[in-house]
Amino acid sequence: MAKTQTAVRYNMHVKKGDTVQVITGKDKGKVGEVLLTLPKLSKVVVKGVNIRTKHVKPQQEGESGQIVTSEAPIHSSNVMLYSEKQKVASRVCYTFNEDGRKVRMLKKTGEILD
Repeated sequence: MAKTQTAVRYNMHVKKGDTVQVITGKDKGKVGEVLLTLPKLSKVVVKGVNIRTKHVKPQQEGESGQIVTSEAPIHSSNVMLYSEKQKVASRVCYTFNEDGRKVRMLKKTGEILD
């Protein structure tokens, strides 16, 4: 039996293009940019993190096989937003700017992200 996918979209604290630091797992401490978000699975793909290797067979005769490396998704709870200026990871909180728009802010540094 195939596993059924739920159509629930999770609200995530990270967006595409954010700089994050991995806080747990084999890549703990690595900093990278979010390349892709998967809100239905609550996962993110981070550049240079959770690298998987795949051995690809040659498709045509005379062509040689190759080893392809790519980033695999990790759960969004395993990453924390990272401040490039202060070089520190921080939790995120939500606040309103002068225009009355809701924006994301780093708790440790007070840096506004949006």
